[in-house]
Amino acid sequence: MTAPAQPPALAVETGTGGILLWVVLPYVALAVFVLGHVWRYRYDKFGWTTRSSQLYENRLLRIGSPLFHFGVLVVLVGHVGGLLVPKSWTEAVGISEHAYHIGAVVLGTIAGVATLGGLAVLIYRRRTVGPVFSATTRNDKAMYVSLTVTIVLGLAATVAANVVGGGYDYRETVSPWFRSVFYVQPDPDLMAGAPVLFQLHAISALLLFAAWPFTRLVHMLTAPLGYLTRPYIVYRSRDTRLGTRPPRRGWERVGS
Repeated sequence: MTAPAQPPALAVETGTGGILLWVVLPYVALAVFVLGHVWRYRYDKFGWTTRSSQLYENRLLRIGSPLFHFGVLVVLVGHVGGLLVPKSWTEAVGISEHAYHIGAVVLGTIAGVATLGGLAVLIYRRRTVGPVFSATTRNDKAMYVSLTVTIVLGLAATVAANVVGGGYDYRETVSPWFRSVFYVQPDPDLMAGAPVLFQLHAISALLLFAAWPFTRLVHMLTAPLGYLTRPYIVYRSRDTRLGTRPPRRGWERVGS
């Protein structure tokens, strides 16, 4: 049985260009990602928000937002499993490479289409609804462009290599390179032989992560856990004896 034909790779040798792309750029993006969030939290806490536009329009938002967010969630889980979990681990638990490949391609394609469709609805809404468009900044526009490019390249790489082409096992090249970066032993040779779409997808993702702390995407790294423990806000007291005793703390039950 002959091996599937491999898609062409980007013409970047493991010289200066390869070192810059597959060694320097990942660490620069990671440093900006971490330090950028620290800076943003310290100096722009009130800007750490999604700047929700739900009050302006809700019909399109109810379609595009769940489609985009659930699609992104599946895509992220798939990337974590595909990049961080070695092939030997999945084979050790009884998942064959063929079964993993089919599942990853099917789920990845569906999630990618859902994410791109949801993003298209959100962009259409932002462009056609007047108040939403007026609240859109240049930063938002650049974020949408970067998101769209990254998602399109990832979906194109999956479809071109595995649906249209003869198949490509990225866990032999892209995944080991990704893990080697975190081992602080980056191996640019692994990415030098990857297909062009996978390389472009990786570059666009690194640039997106570098810009992440300075966009509204920061809200994905936080959860409103403080709402679970903060005191109640009393707007009007129902106590007829108001003024006859010291005021109670805000989280006590009214009328107790």
